[in-house]
Amino acid sequence: MAYPNINAVRQDSGHQAGDAFAALLRDWRHRKARAPVIMGIVNVTPDSFSDGGLFFDRDAAIAHGLALAGEGATILDVGGESTRKGAAPVSEEEEKRRVLPVIEALRTSDALISIDTIKAAVAEAAIDAGAHIVNDVRGLQGDPDLAGVAARHGAGVVAMHNPAILGSAEPLPGDPIAVLRAFFRATLAIAQRATIAEDRLVLDPGFGFGKSVEQNLEILARLNELHDFGFPLLVGTSRKSFIGHVTDRETDKRLVGTLVTNVVAALADVAILRVHDVAAHVEAMRVAEALQAAARQSELPR
Repeated sequence: MAYPNINAVRQDSGHQAGDAFAALLRDWRHRKARAPVIMGIVNVTPDSFSDGGLFFDRDAAIAHGLALAGEGATILDVGGESTRKGAAPVSEEEEKRRVLPVIEALRTSDALISIDTIKAAVAEAAIDAGAHIVNDVRGLQGDPDLAGVAARHGAGVVAMHNPAILGSAEPLPGDPIAVLRAFFRATLAIAQRATIAEDRLVLDPGFGFGKSVEQNLEILARLNELHDFGFPLLVGTSRKSFIGHVTDRETDKRLVGTLVTNVVAALADVAILRVHDVAAHVEAMRVAEALQAAARQSELPR
């Protein structure tokens, strides 16, 4: 499972923040047997649901990000505000204080950098510090200035479905795929008005955000129905509570369940997996890619 050298892509891709991300997605689209790109999670927070506090120290966060890149993460997603249920809101200045030094340090890695934020000002500062991608858990439907910031800098964008119920498992009304489709239509209209380039836009179904256990599982089983939009998908199931509900495992014991969900996602042609456990997923995706290649080979005329 080989992806293009990120430093080479940076050199060849011009000057906009998201050009290397667009090149990465273009390479992924053109592969006949393709496993998802791995995005490693770097939480610079004291209260994230899975690893909050472990990497709150700046040096620990930097070391963790470099380690994930060494394990094979193609993207590092740096966040300074927890979205778990009951998490305390973080001010713009505090969020910047947490993430900017980490982003600046991780620019030396071979990975692209994503800023996980819902604030336009934090996104802009992060791009100035070296981030290539804005990962917005409000799907461009929160801060009205965020889409404009991303467009102005040519940044990559991950737009996640979120019914504005952070950390909740309240069920969506009716068919969950229909709800996601309606949300993404609104997101794409915002992106178009802001002139975000389509070659660097990714949609995320938002596992664990405003969905019941059953709906999370149903969306995972029906991921193919979201390809109609024509945009790559990102899936973030890593250690989520719906996996714990099925396996009866605590947060840090959900690797096996996470791997199963992400192999399902890979076979549904998802482009990016956002994960805590990078090395295990790199290995699992080699197998998924081999399965895809075998399936395509079996379809050839004999």
